[in-house]
Amino acid sequence: MVLRKLKNEAEIAMRHLQVLETVMENQPIGIFKLAVILNMPKHKVRYSLRVLEHSGIIEPTQHGARIRKDAKSSIERLKEDLEDVKMYIREIEKRSSKL
Repeated sequence: MVLRKLKNEAEIAMRHLQVLETVMENQPIGIFKLAVILNMPKHKVRYSLRVLEHSGIIEPTQHGARIRKDAKSSIERLKEDLEDVKMYIREIEKRSSKL
């Protein structure tokens, strides 16, 4: 399917956002507790935490993951990226309706 990869990437992005939201609500929080709360395998939680860390949104501590004090700008960039994605989705919908 033409859009299967996009669908898979959207699912992964949703998982990252679920992990981010749960960290925000429960910080500091470790991988095991996140996995239980989210009913998600630990390896997927670990990957999402790594992506969020590399994005400058969270930081690991000895007590678990927490939101970085300077994460606001990274979160704002994430929201801007989402607006770009929505623009592409609208264009895909428009073009597919012509098929």
